[in-house]
Amino acid sequence: MKSIAAVFLALALTGPLSAAERPNILWITIEDWSPDLSCYGTKGIQTPHVDRLAAEGIRYERAFTTSPVCSTSRSAMMTGFHQNYIRAHQHRTENKKPLPYGIRPIPHLFADAGYYTCLMSWKTDCNFLPDKKDELFMGVDWKDREPDQPFFARITFGGTHRFWNRDPQRPIDIADVELPPYYPDTAFIRRDWANGLEQMQLVDREVGAILKRLDDEGLSDNTLVFFIGDHGRCHIRGKQFLYDEGTQIPMIMRWPGKVEPKQVNDDLVMSIDICATILEAADIKPPVALHGKSLFGDDVNERKYTFAARDKMDTTHDSMRSIRSRDHKLILNLMPERAYCQFSFYKEGAYPPLAEMNVLNLQGKLTPEQAAFMATSKPEIELFDLRSDPHEIHNLANDPKYADVKKEMLAELNKWRTDVIEDQGVSDDFRCLGFYPQSNPSETVGQWVQENDGKYDFQKHGNPAWYPTRSLQDWQKVRALWEPWVFRAPEDKMKRPVIPFTKKPKKK
Repeated sequence: MKSIAAVFLALALTGPLSAAERPNILWITIEDWSPDLSCYGTKGIQTPHVDRLAAEGIRYERAFTTSPVCSTSRSAMMTGFHQNYIRAHQHRTENKKPLPYGIRPIPHLFADAGYYTCLMSWKTDCNFLPDKKDELFMGVDWKDREPDQPFFARITFGGTHRFWNRDPQRPIDIADVELPPYYPDTAFIRRDWANGLEQMQLVDREVGAILKRLDDEGLSDNTLVFFIGDHGRCHIRGKQFLYDEGTQIPMIMRWPGKVEPKQVNDDLVMSIDICATILEAADIKPPVALHGKSLFGDDVNERKYTFAARDKMDTTHDSMRSIRSRDHKLILNLMPERAYCQFSFYKEGAYPPLAEMNVLNLQGKLTPEQAAFMATSKPEIELFDLRSDPHEIHNLANDPKYADVKKEMLAELNKWRTDVIEDQGVSDDFRCLGFYPQSNPSETVGQWVQENDGKYDFQKHGNPAWYPTRSLQDWQKVRALWEPWVFRAPEDKMKRPVIPFTKKPKKK
């Protein structure tokens, strides 16, 4: 698909804007979703409402989040800064702190400028203070604003977070989907993948409803709309990891009369660029220069790299950093001694394909590319040539042909870590070597953690890194629990199964 440069119309600000001249802002977020939409060419799915939005504005082909999980990526998007810089990088932060350096949340800046700010869904999920909905926003619906008052509205549609209702109106045949090569091509994986696409079709109708409301209320022409995912797919190698599956997101912008429609843009853009863009559109000057860049300026067009970071996920400790250009991706694993698929209460209790992958891996039935992600440890550096390897399965970190690329990208990544995010790295407490018994005394890691709640501070030290997390026989039992759920009929109201030993101990 050929890309074109973004075209903006009549954007120059000749002076301070009056309230009536300021555009409304509607920021739509979906959860845990890559660019798996029909307007991006995904097979099997139909998303006509998001497709319409894209046709009326700009579809960004290379958009990335700053972190592959909700609370950290949302903390960045609520401020316009990388989450590590504002010390909001640990997913489910226990001891939240106020924002540093004079940084203020984006909705506060809009409120100061006379906007009515509202969050039309329940989730804030910020790892800093203030973090409550009524502390960050003025209300819950733009209908409550004063006459002629512009609004800044955010809404999240959470259906694409792992649960995945089926779509009785348009079920998707497993033969119509396309799997990436790092997942085994089984009916189980295909059905799970198709179920996710069906859930996105349901979310697409929710998006259509709010766009229709803009039309019905005569607001569309003066409303700048953004549509994005908060991070990538909730699949095994996606969410929580820095491959493109975990960080690449859909991003669409529509602004009638200001943004030329039917555009496809392949600049390297980031989720935090939305913050700088909407502030510029509203003629609001932030007190501290943001890390994100306005999509209306030249900085994005000239950007050479995007960066991302992953740290703890609940009580699953790991840490990695990434740098991506148009052609290459480098991932620095700061805790290479840990398995990618070390124990996670969340993933083992919510991801059916994790059981399928573990069973096949322990039976020796995965391809080398698929088995690599099930290894007991990680390489310190992963380097991929995205031109020939878009799925990031051939690590070239030790290939002499790529030595110069590796050197340059490592230098740029370390510069970003030092100069931009002031990276704290990994502490001894976080790494937690030699703290737990050498091997698992129980049948599963989850069972041992549950049984030893109170004896260890899992919030501080994380779960033990023992791997595999279950025996083959136990994984086979888990897969059997998932099978009826994965293959349920579109109209079936079956309850999702409860997987043994995936209930987190209560916080003390």
